[in-house]
Amino acid sequence: MLSALFFLTAALMVAYKFYSKNTVTYKKVNKYGENKVLVLKEAPGPSPLPVIGNLHLLGKHESPFQSFTDLAKEYGDIFSLKLGTAKCLVVNNLELIREVLNQNGKFFGGRPDFLRFHQLFAGDRNNSLALCDWSNLQLRRRNLARRHCGPKQHTDNFARIGDVATFESVELVQTLKGITRNTDEAINLKPILITTAMNMFSHYMCNVRFDAETDKDFRKVVDHFDEIFWEINQGYALDFLPWLAPFYKKHLEKLSNWSSDIRSFILSRIVEQREMNLDVEGPEKDFLDGLLKVLHEDPTVDRNTIIFMLEDFLGGHSSVGNLVMLCLTAVARDPEVGRKIRAELDALTKGKRPVTLVDRHSIPYTEATVLECLRYASSPIVPHVATENATVAGYGVEKGTIVFINNYGLNTSEEYWERPEEFDPSRFLEKSKVRVRRNSLCDSGMESDGERPSKHAENNVEKEVWSVKRNIPHFLPFSIGKRTCIGQTLVTTMSFVMFANIMQEFEIGAENLEDLRQKPACVALPKDTYNLYLIPRKH
Repeated sequence: MLSALFFLTAALMVAYKFYSKNTVTYKKVNKYGENKVLVLKEAPGPSPLPVIGNLHLLGKHESPFQSFTDLAKEYGDIFSLKLGTAKCLVVNNLELIREVLNQNGKFFGGRPDFLRFHQLFAGDRNNSLALCDWSNLQLRRRNLARRHCGPKQHTDNFARIGDVATFESVELVQTLKGITRNTDEAINLKPILITTAMNMFSHYMCNVRFDAETDKDFRKVVDHFDEIFWEINQGYALDFLPWLAPFYKKHLEKLSNWSSDIRSFILSRIVEQREMNLDVEGPEKDFLDGLLKVLHEDPTVDRNTIIFMLEDFLGGHSSVGNLVMLCLTAVARDPEVGRKIRAELDALTKGKRPVTLVDRHSIPYTEATVLECLRYASSPIVPHVATENATVAGYGVEKGTIVFINNYGLNTSEEYWERPEEFDPSRFLEKSKVRVRRNSLCDSGMESDGERPSKHAENNVEKEVWSVKRNIPHFLPFSIGKRTCIGQTLVTTMSFVMFANIMQEFEIGAENLEDLRQKPACVALPKDTYNLYLIPRKH
């Protein structure tokens, strides 16, 4: 009986492999406009099992991206997988990632058709800016959001991000001081950080903020956003085996209910409140004003588009709250990191004022700590999908193939980073020379004739300063190409201001260092996570 079952299984595997298509027809257009049809082999990879494909290979590690990194050692920097019924391609090095996202971005603008993604956006993931396939509507929505959600430095919107982030951080510090006056116990800090981050986003985008202490509906919605952020960062067998849906019925209903509650809150507490006082002819005050004016002026834009866009962008606050929690966790693990940050902050403000966004270039080690947390967490990039037959590194990629960008492999590679397993913010720092005005030799600031330089003398001198490295080619926390994260400016600036102000006022400690567990290749923490000690500092 067992031997017959063994031979049947073997026969099925041979037949499955024989009939599995492993070539792709690709039409290439040369510089003269002539079509050339190529038949290309697919990238190599492990043989799939019937039904589950290669899903079993991803269970060897805590994160599938760790498995991708291990498989690359055997199959190379580009390899194929079959996950359930889905064809997948994994790219692992910088050159290949650029080829997919930059050079061939027009062929890989789709997103996976996961049931969970549909549940989160009223049954259609294309309602989401992040989870939809690339389209003219998607491009238009990005352009609508760009000025407010991805402003350039030296613009009014960028300055306003800093003002809002500082205001909300001061409110947060006052809340934390009140808590630490009443208890010496470790604090359940994450929910407080998350609600502050949500107020940062709603204050900046919609000119409205909420009282987390008294507003139960606000707290509920923030909790839902946090659960969804954790959900988006997880993988499920259901994603590749949709016939398992009946076993996930309650889970899928829960996702749908969370997102429905969020949209109801946004509509009743934010959109409808603003509509009652909207000045269509007046200047555009914020992101919400811009969206409502487009709704009023353009008949092709419907109300749901506005609600879904707000849901998408307000949801970005979860990234900020989780990232700040990871930064504080890093300080709790390594007190030396905290000491360096506090020394930098004390030299700048002497504890006499809040830290602002304008201070960012004066405290490079603090900013570098935020960047190192992003590297160390290696947040996964949302998978792409081939929208037509394409080619990568000479291999054929069939339309519908899910493409995984192994950001974890980049961030843990010794090829790109020295001692990547260590948490070291200084890897993001470099020394540079700047010209500064020569200091007066007189204590009063009034130079005598002997001290005053001649008209031929240099008034400026060169000074070596530390600064944050910019444009590191192998550091891609927000992806690259046309689907790069449009909200990255909001995430990095608000995280920096919140983290710096907490560090200025408190020392951070852990109840138990072993509790400070962080899932690899994930910037999200579970909703219910570890507590941290906050010890008020005396300036």
